[in-house]
Amino acid sequence: MTSVKEQEAIRKLVVFLQEWDSAHKVARSHILDNFIKSSDGKTEPELELEFSQGASLFLARLTAWLRMTYTYSTCLNKLLKSIGIFLSAASGRRYLTEFLEVGGVLILLEILGLNHLKEEDKRESVKLLQLVADAGRKYKELICESYGVQSLAEFLATSNSAEAQEDVQVLMGSLGSGNPKYQNQVYKGLVAVLPCASPRAQQLALQTLRVMQ
Repeated sequence: MTSVKEQEAIRKLVVFLQEWDSAHKVARSHILDNFIKSSDGKTEPELELEFSQGASLFLARLTAWLRMTYTYSTCLNKLLKSIGIFLSAASGRRYLTEFLEVGGVLILLEILGLNHLKEEDKRESVKLLQLVADAGRKYKELICESYGVQSLAEFLATSNSAEAQEDVQVLMGSLGSGNPKYQNQVYKGLVAVLPCASPRAQQLALQTLRVMQ
């Protein structure tokens, strides 16, 4: 039998999820602000404690909203930051699995190619892809299988944000290391950046090529 304390925790979770489900854009934006402020850096056990062992229920809502709205930028930055809290949580590998199962990588890569979205949103997307790549070889392969190298190379070549370009450089370096099946693809992707109009992108691509050689 569940204790009174457990029942109260579950009731709070249900109320929170109902509040999210019925909230409009502005209210959801506030919920995300509070979540980012209170949960950044938390581990998987800490997130589960916060959500009465139901953190995945909130993550599922975040990913569903992302899938529905990423093309027109509704709270996109906050949404990606919130998902990042789950993906970066220590011991939180199952959150990563849940995100990938709903096509998370493809969404993140599509965001990079949408010209009307802000550079800061695209940078946040690159950070999440880095968290995926950091999880190991099979996750790097998944990004590459999803035409990730091409998307990242194009973004590196066209981005107006030096910070975003540096984040892409780090990610391309990750994809080119410990990923023998796609190392050649990453190499070719970086070479394809060299004729672009951005001197900064050319420099970063050359640096990464030197490391790979």
